[in-house]
This record gives sequence, structure tokens and C-alpha cells, in this order.
Amino acid sequence: MSYIIDRRLNSKNKSTVNRQRFLRRYRKHIKKAVAEAVNQRSIRDIDKGEQISIPSKDISEPAFHHGQGGHNTRVLPGNKEFVSGDRIPRPSGGGGGGGSGSGASDQGEGMDEFVFQITQDEFLDFMFEDLELPNLVKRQLSGSEEFKMRRAGIANEGNPGRLNIVRSLRSANARRIALTSGKRKKLKELEAELEKEENLDPALRNHLRIESLLEEITTLRARINRVPWLDDFDLKYNLHVKDPQPRSKAVMFCIMDVSGSMTQATKDMAKRFFILLYLFLQRNYERTEVVFIRHHTSAKEVDEQEFFYSRETGGTIVSSALRLMKEILEERYPVSEWNIYGAQASDGDNWNDDSSVCSKLLVDDLLPKLQYYSYIEITPREHQALWEEYSDVALSHSDVFAMQQIVDAGDIYPVFRELFQKKSVV
Repeated sequence: MSYIIDRRLNSKNKSTVNRQRFLRRYRKHIKKAVAEAVNQRSIRDIDKGEQISIPSKDISEPAFHHGQGGHNTRVLPGNKEFVSGDRIPRPSGGGGGGGSGSGASDQGEGMDEFVFQITQDEFLDFMFEDLELPNLVKRQLSGSEEFKMRRAGIANEGNPGRLNIVRSLRSANARRIALTSGKRKKLKELEAELEKEENLDPALRNHLRIESLLEEITTLRARINRVPWLDDFDLKYNLHVKDPQPRSKAVMFCIMDVSGSMTQATKDMAKRFFILLYLFLQRNYERTEVVFIRHHTSAKEVDEQEFFYSRETGGTIVSSALRLMKEILEERYPVSEWNIYGAQASDGDNWNDDSSVCSKLLVDDLLPKLQYYSYIEITPREHQALWEEYSDVALSHSDVFAMQQIVDAGDIYPVFRELFQKKSVV
């Protein structure tokens, strides 16, 4: 039996294997701590590592020990008070030496906890576990493509590292046979004739003929041996060609309402949601682009910094953002090449009669091109016209459209997980 011991160390000279085993064992506690940390952190600290506390009772290991009762004989070093046969009084705090000393708790269980730190990468792994972009499919790219090398036969030229030894030897053997077959046949004839002459009676041998045969045989053998065993013409190389590979290529549109009806607290919750989304995309998808759109009465495409941290006020016309999204799609993201997603955050407030326009834009122009669209409404009050219009859209397009309500910051992470939960394959 063989044993493989992995002694790799992490950055602090601790066993990486033991740490991974520990993280797997206490996954439930860590995921709970991560969920609580996401809800409590500020926007700028949302992706940092976390200090995890585990109650001591959950990490205790089973152990064998002597139970109470029976007759025990013990030798206790340093004993100056008792001799053999003395009867020791039972502790006043109860059996088992529990006592009620200064370190005991009167709450039924101790407060000691095991505390350890998880890294930023580990924190993000637990945060986005079991999440994915819905309906993501692989599409063939045009322009800058991803290639995979594929065997495509044999070539006469190539890299020495791709030399095909078997085919090269086969070619060399075929060449030698083709170049020397006539000579070998002639050589066999001469050797047979020489053997026949040498088997004659010495008096009847033709010595001149024998010498002539020997000379011809030597010449033929020399000519055969001059044919090289391996020539440059014999070398064969494995031919590899590049095949374009389809790959997942996605774009996420992040649409946020920054109108005057959005209080600063509401905007902060919307930003927290989109930061979670942005970290999720960066963490799991290398080839995912993000388009940031802010809107009040008009919509504007902005960069990451301006999207998360600039402040604007004004009225609310949600359809302006959807129209801008449609224009950007038509200009830059063909449906045949891209997986297209949308996420919208708002407080539900909208200009009179604009909600029906938003619904029409979604159903007629956007959803047929999208893989998935999620809408979150951040408000503790009753829903308004935009929610009612989007509810009808959700009923008729439940496979590509989802909507959720967020009342306070504690709802953000659960709602995010609900929107992007990995779907089981039936």
C-alpha cells in the first residue's frame, strides 16, 4: 500500500491541504458568516476577507475517557495531603468536577469560540457558490477567436518536437526497398550462381567465373549499403491546425435609477446590489463585458467609477434607459455572437404613462434578444405602476424575466442569490 502525503504550504507556512479540509468541514458556519458580512459591510469593503467565529462545542473532537463510578486507583504527583485509604469528598459543584469556579458560565454553555480568518478569494468563493448566469450558451465568434489545436494528418515539414517516428521509419523502409529491390534481386541471383559453381567438383570449377561473381557481389553490396538508412525525405511530422472554438461571450447591462425620488439610502442599496453583480461577473466569467447605464429623465452610459460613486438628481423616465440599451445592443452586440443580460434597479417611481412604454420596449425589442433580465425594486412602500407593468411581463416571459423587491439592506444578498441561483438540469 502506498501513501501520498501533500506537504504544500500556503503563504503563512500552514498546510494548504489541512486548511481546505477545515473549510469543507465547517462550510455551513462560514457561509452563514459570509452572508451576514455581506449585509453589514460598506460598499467599498464588500469584497474583503472575513473573520469567522465557530463555537467551541462545534469543533470539539470525540474522546474516550473513564466514566463515573467503579473503583479507580490513581497516582497523583505532588500529593502532600492524602494517603492511601483516605476518602476524598465529592466536589460541591456536582459530579464530574464541573464546579462553579470563576471561569464557569451560568448560561448553560460557555462563550469560548474558535476564530480564524478567511482570505479575500475564499470569501468570494463562498459568496458566489452555486450561482451562475442563466441560459448561458456557447456561440461562434468572429474576429478575435479562441482556437484549439487539432491533429490533421502528416506533413513533410514541421517542428522537430512533432516528429512522427513510426511514419518516418515506414517511409525510410519504403524508400530503401524501392531503391535496392532490383539490386537485391540481382544479388540473390549472383549468390545462387556462385554457390552452384562452388559446389562443382574442383576439377570442373570455372575459377575466372567465380572471381567475376565475387567481384560483382562485392560491388552490389557496396551499392546497396550506400543507400542511407534514414534521409531527410523520410522525415514525417504530425500536422496540427487551429480550429476556432465556440466560447461563452456575455455582456451585462446594469441600469440604475438616480432620480430625485431615489433617496441616498435607496441608491446605496442599489449600488450594493450592482457591486455584488459586478464582483460575481468578474469572479466567474473572464469574457464578460459590463455596460453601466444611469438614468433620471435621460439616460447615459458611464464608466464604473461614475456609475457607483457620482450623484445626480432629477425626474424619472425609465424608458430612456431601455431605449439606450436597445441602441447599444444594435451597435455593438449582435445577438448571434453575444449572450445578453440585463439588471435594473429602481424605487418603482416613473413618469406618468411611461411604465407602459417600458413594458412594450421590454417585450417587443429587448427580451427576444436577451438570455435573462432581472428587475429589483427597492422600496418599503406599496408598488407603483412600473411594478404592475413588469408583473405582467414576468407572467408572460417567466423563462427570461425575474423580479424581486428589496426593503432593507438585509434583503440584498438573499435576493441576489435568488435571481442567479444555479438551476438544476432536469
